[in-house]
Amino acid sequence: MLRLLPRLLIGALGVLALLGALRLWIDPTLPAATLGLSPIGGLGLATMRADVGGFFGGMGAFALAAALRNDRRLVTVPLALVSLALTGRLITAGMEGLAPDMVMPIVVEAVLAALFAIGRRTLGTR
Repeated sequence: MLRLLPRLLIGALGVLALLGALRLWIDPTLPAATLGLSPIGGLGLATMRADVGGFFGGMGAFALAAALRNDRRLVTVPLALVSLALTGRLITAGMEGLAPDMVMPIVVEAVLAALFAIGRRTLGTR
């Protein structure tokens, strides 16, 4: 059961990320506002769908595939993506200062990175 828990958690994170991507692809305006972004015109909407939706879609697809296949190698992609996102947030905090509304996304990404790292160590191999 203990080895099944990380697999279930990685799978659940994958599904949630895919749902976030789907939400961005259907109507990016509400998630954009939640993320502090303002998509302007067709280019802004396309950027939200492509870049942000693609980020969540890629993270979710690989996390879900890792859980379904019980393959730790596939967790490398979501681990790398969320770690890079966290790095960008920390660079911003260092260069611009840490605003109160920046703390929660940093915490979420740090927790996700830790969970994906656990999955990377505990899932099986193929």
